Amino acid sequence: MSETIELTGREGMKKVCELIEHISTCMLTTAATDGSFDSRPMATLEKNVDGIFWFLMHSGSGVMAEVERDSHVSLIYAEPKDSTYVVLKGLAGISKDRSKIHELWKPLYKAWFAGGEEDPSIALLRVEVSDAQYWDASSSKLVVRARYLAAAFSGGKIAVSETGKIKI
Repeated sequence: MSETIELTGREGMKKVCELIEHISTCMLTTAATDGSFDSRPMATLEKNVDGIFWFLMHSGSGVMAEVERDSHVSLIYAEPKDSTYVVLKGLAGISKDRSKIHELWKPLYKAWFAGGEEDPSIALLRVEVSDAQYWDASSSKLVVRARYLAAAFSGGKIAVSETGKIKI
């Protein structure tokens, strides 16, 4: 059994940012041209309680074409060892803002962009989160086991984890 929490706005995004603080990669899901879904791993460069998430991408990529056709996306974060799972939904947009690229740039990214920070193929993906859902049982293993035991003896009346829905 899970305890369900409903949060809104900045309070909800604060909870999301805390849950994914140490998860640097998400699966970005977009609508494919055939009506199915495409997912690929993306490194989150910036996330904030205003619900704005930033990613670097190649301007000629399939991601760009899919987002230009349908801007609805999902960001899926998972940390199985901590039993933390977060799904964010939102609208994506493409930018080539050089000052934002400069702000987010790290030398490591040259592995993907041979021309470095000035590589003309760099584009930014900006996702504005509209809502989120999470599942969290990240307490210590001892606490989780105790909760499972208590839930078993109480007929499922004790929450083992927390789930939440967030509307931004």
